[in-house]
Amino acid sequence: MLRTLEGHTDWVSAVAVIDGRRAVSASSDRTLRVWDLETGQTLKILEGHTSGVSAVAVVDGRRAVSASHDRTLRVWDLETGQTLKTLEGHTSEVSAVAVVDGRRAISAHRDGMLRVWDLETGKILRTIKGHTGGVYAVAVVDRRRAVSASHDRTVRVWDLETEECLTVLNLDAEVTAVAVTPDGRTIVAGDSSGRVHFLDLVEAAEDQPPKGAAFEKPGA
Repeated sequence: MLRTLEGHTDWVSAVAVIDGRRAVSASSDRTLRVWDLETGQTLKILEGHTSGVSAVAVVDGRRAVSASHDRTLRVWDLETGQTLKTLEGHTSEVSAVAVVDGRRAISAHRDGMLRVWDLETGKILRTIKGHTGGVYAVAVVDRRRAVSASHDRTVRVWDLETEECLTVLNLDAEVTAVAVTPDGRTIVAGDSSGRVHFLDLVEAAEDQPPKGAAFEKPGA
């Protein structure tokens, strides 16, 4: 361990790397903090959410977007610590957020829907429906596609332009986390039973049963 970063007054829910020297964290204490990874010092405290912050994603070296239980997202200036935009429209706690590109982000929440946002205007571009349970996590494949993980035990691949569900991958437990490998070929999904699944996104897109491995926690 190189550093222990201390300052939040409640549990830390998410963290994202800004660049080689800085990171931003989100906490149930309603704040985000920008950290100097070399010194362990807090550079900025981002305040404005009225409830716990559940997720954060970095847009570029100067902006981040956060998701909160207060049903909003906020776009932040990481240099000044100021809110640039407050994104409103969710009807329940926002559980996840991912950046599509420098202008768009996608958020997920407990009502099972995802929303695509214009970060410049704060407007909703798309409302994506299909999950039958709350969505815990979302990850971007490329500028057009995203992947979501849900309480309904599925991973879904979405077309962000048409709102179409391209693929549904059924698992046997609630899916609590999801990521996409940098080459855009593999979905990595974690479930509530402690397993991590590796799913071939290319084969899934071709309507073939996705190849993959499920790694279980020790003793499972």
